[in-house]
Amino acid sequence: MTDFDCVVIGGGMVGAACALALAEQGLHVAVIEKFKPQDFDYQQKLDLRVSAISLASQYLLEQLGAWSQLKQWRVCPYKRLGVWEQEYAYTEFDAQDIEQPHLGHIIENRLIQLALWQKIDLHDRVTLFCPEHLVDLIQDEDNVSLTLSQHTITAKMVIGADGANSQVRQLINVGTTAWDYQQSAMLINVETVKTQQDITWQQFFPTGPVAFLPLTKAPSSSEITADNSCNVSYASLVWYHQRDEIKRLAALSNAQLQQEVLAHFPKRLGDIKVIDKAAFQLTRRHANSYQNGRVLLVGDAAHTINPMAGQGVNLGFKDVKALQDVIACAIAEGKSWHNSEVLAQYEKMRRKDNLLMQSTMDALYFSFSHPSPLVKAFRNVSLLAINKLPIVNSVVKNKALAYACGL
Repeated sequence: MTDFDCVVIGGGMVGAACALALAEQGLHVAVIEKFKPQDFDYQQKLDLRVSAISLASQYLLEQLGAWSQLKQWRVCPYKRLGVWEQEYAYTEFDAQDIEQPHLGHIIENRLIQLALWQKIDLHDRVTLFCPEHLVDLIQDEDNVSLTLSQHTITAKMVIGADGANSQVRQLINVGTTAWDYQQSAMLINVETVKTQQDITWQQFFPTGPVAFLPLTKAPSSSEITADNSCNVSYASLVWYHQRDEIKRLAALSNAQLQQEVLAHFPKRLGDIKVIDKAAFQLTRRHANSYQNGRVLLVGDAAHTINPMAGQGVNLGFKDVKALQDVIACAIAEGKSWHNSEVLAQYEKMRRKDNLLMQSTMDALYFSFSHPSPLVKAFRNVSLLAINKLPIVNSVVKNKALAYACGL
């Protein structure tokens, strides 16, 4: 039986970041993961799963040593965010308003995970068990015993970073408050004729928003012109709608879907070519507790959120940073860092913020889907006021931007 200070169940973006963050505090950490991320190649097509990485998440990835590798692969910084329902109420947020060079970066999820795994491979305090999966765990006063498919190990602390359907959460008998949005979303990767890589935008409809996220990619030889420039831009489109409609759209060919996108997305998108697509259902979950004894939940295992503003992984990285700070403070003060009372500080730091972001996204979602003409007029006047009135512009926009960026 092998002993570790901490075992992280789940080696995705948040789990891998958590393992590195705790190893940097001097802990010996194990990561349990079923699947290894695919290696990177510049000729690979763009992944469908991408995240809008905030400034705060960028700083964490820099601290963990993964950011420099991501910059060498594929990242797309954006400086502006456009939001509107009616064109007259178009509102734009700009990084200059908060004196930042950009608002964030759009990055493929797999590349974030892969960059973190590269750092894990080089870290002498992190042991990776892959392919491997959890079978059972049992806590006592001193440690947690974990039965894996091929190993048996013990740890002073266990982190459940195994996603929305967390097995760890189920094994420690933590329930969730959850509901179904009765909607689905479609992810569509496209080539675009128009170049608008410095902005991400979202237009709201009663059936749900449509969104544009810019992507970047090292061009293949066929895309390079005589002057060594690349005339192809890429983007990730997100289309929210009722489940039956998304199911219908998902069954279309790429050429048929392209015509649907051109008919329903705003004209500012320009001409596009669909290159890949996938669909998923929208649900919200919030664990009733982030802790049971020596076992903690982070990321989607603790909370899932409407993906409308792309804040899901950013909340997970905030969890990682908070847990790192709790452990670092306990070690500095000579406390037993794995004591359940010490670990309880993590939930106190994170639950309120996660709940606030979940509630804010829900309020936006239900507000823009409300059919009342009066409600529609109010929300468009509110957007117009944010954009046109100097006091509202400087206070509301800047505070919203700073919060979304994690500053």
